[in-house]
Amino acid sequence: MGDSLVYENPVIMPTIKQSLYNQDLRFLQIVANKWGISLQAPDARQALPQLVKAMLDPQLASEIFNALSASAQQAIRSLMQQNGRLPWTQFTRQFGEVREMGPGRRDREEPHLDPISSAESLWYAGFLARAFFDTPSGPLEHAYIPSDLLKCLQSAQAEILDDPNTKTSDVPSVLGRPASPKERAHISTATDRILDHVCTYLSAKRSGISEAEIDAMALDWDIPLPVLIALVQAMGLVDEALLPDPQATRQHLQASRSQALLAMAQTWLQSESINDLHLIPHLRAEGEWHNDPLKTRNTVIAFIDLVPIDAWWSLRAFVHAIKDVQPDFQRMGGEYDTWYLWDRRDEQFLRGYSHWDEVEGSLIRYLITGPMHWLGLTDIAAPTEEEPPSAFRISKWAKDLRAGSAPASMVRETKKIHVRATGQVSIDPLVPRDIRYQVARFCQWEGEKGGTYRFRITSASLLRAQEQGLTPNQLQILLGSHADEMPPNIFKAIKNWAQRGVEVRLENVSVLRLSSPNLLKRLRDSKAARYLGDPLGPTTVIVKPGRWYQLQSVLTEMGYLSESQIDIGEDDS
Repeated sequence: MGDSLVYENPVIMPTIKQSLYNQDLRFLQIVANKWGISLQAPDARQALPQLVKAMLDPQLASEIFNALSASAQQAIRSLMQQNGRLPWTQFTRQFGEVREMGPGRRDREEPHLDPISSAESLWYAGFLARAFFDTPSGPLEHAYIPSDLLKCLQSAQAEILDDPNTKTSDVPSVLGRPASPKERAHISTATDRILDHVCTYLSAKRSGISEAEIDAMALDWDIPLPVLIALVQAMGLVDEALLPDPQATRQHLQASRSQALLAMAQTWLQSESINDLHLIPHLRAEGEWHNDPLKTRNTVIAFIDLVPIDAWWSLRAFVHAIKDVQPDFQRMGGEYDTWYLWDRRDEQFLRGYSHWDEVEGSLIRYLITGPMHWLGLTDIAAPTEEEPPSAFRISKWAKDLRAGSAPASMVRETKKIHVRATGQVSIDPLVPRDIRYQVARFCQWEGEKGGTYRFRITSASLLRAQEQGLTPNQLQILLGSHADEMPPNIFKAIKNWAQRGVEVRLENVSVLRLSSPNLLKRLRDSKAARYLGDPLGPTTVIVKPGRWYQLQSVLTEMGYLSESQIDIGEDDS
């Protein structure tokens, strides 16, 4: 846990001499008085070497450390645990501000006699300095212990860091509290439904269903479509155009549910491309800044590992505890003013630490109640079914999924397809997913109802399948092998279509009804004939598509006022 909080690119901090080089004689005297050092020098240039030499006595440094307040000692421990430095904003949030003042104001107010914070007391004791250091996101101001003084303190590390009342990490052994009965009243245990959504999405893409139809289809899913797309991309199941990769898709859909869920969970746990912060529905990232989604994900999961197994835990208290002990878990460099995040709900930019709850807090809640729940790692609960989650628990599958093992308690896909004589095909989620994927390529999608996927065999769907290189005989074999019962008429209908194509056509047409056969003949001999189609009887005839308005006008010219039950559309105007 501690390792994840250590700065990854330590640099050599300036020495005491370099840190105090620009300070005046009075400031050096203030530091010397804190250390009990007598300076005999007329100016800062001569006083500085004397002060440095005395401060680098390990025994004296240890004595002065022990004379500090408990909070000031903890501030030094926090710096030492981070290789001697922390971002200035992070350090001062935790240990207080250092008032900025010139020599004149300092000498008048004498802040060293009554410091307002632990940070300010360390500043006037020479333990603390500030400077800009390079970071992956650019130069950033840091609080630091001068490098030679840090070595001096490290020689007394056993005494300083092994304080019996202080852990070697700023993070306590438990974050937050158990959930109240109200917070855990309505429970949603982890499921593997994400496997079914992935199969539906891949089937739709392979069948050529439009993006608008897929968007509508996904409205009822418990996982947002952008998250699912990011996951299948990270797994290599689709290409750049989001079309299924045949081999990868086949391997995924033919795997057992437990193996498939394991692959998904491990992909998310290890992915650098799935950017959870960018997938939070109410946030939109703008600008050129970059975050580290994998490092952040690992840090949050490390926090979750502190939660007792099998315990329902308050989500709100957990988030607040992280804010108290490690608020910069995501923005280790304190980039609260350089990350541009737009809140779609309030239509405002979330810049500055004041929006921690809307950014970091939202991310923690999203990870626990979103991807971790969808991938079988957490159970969640809420006061009611309509309210947002307020509690969570590590799921029964989490240990195996985190360890790279397929959970043993998951159900198997053993059910059969149900085919009706009407051509409707119903598929239960426990029909093998690769079979549903294949059937979908031959059928028209009719939606999901009551947990069952519904399709229909039509001439158009068979033609689409044929254009993709599939044959009606393959559908007959597929249904014959995996349907619980195959209606004979469906076999016959598929066979007839394969041999003769479309034998019956349904169309929407406009029909002209006349009072006598003679009137129909009169129209056939007039200029109205150009608007008439096939006859349906001695007094009825089809009107050509889009020609009803013109026909009505000609009839009026011939002296016949017609009665219409047709709404004349734009094509007829």
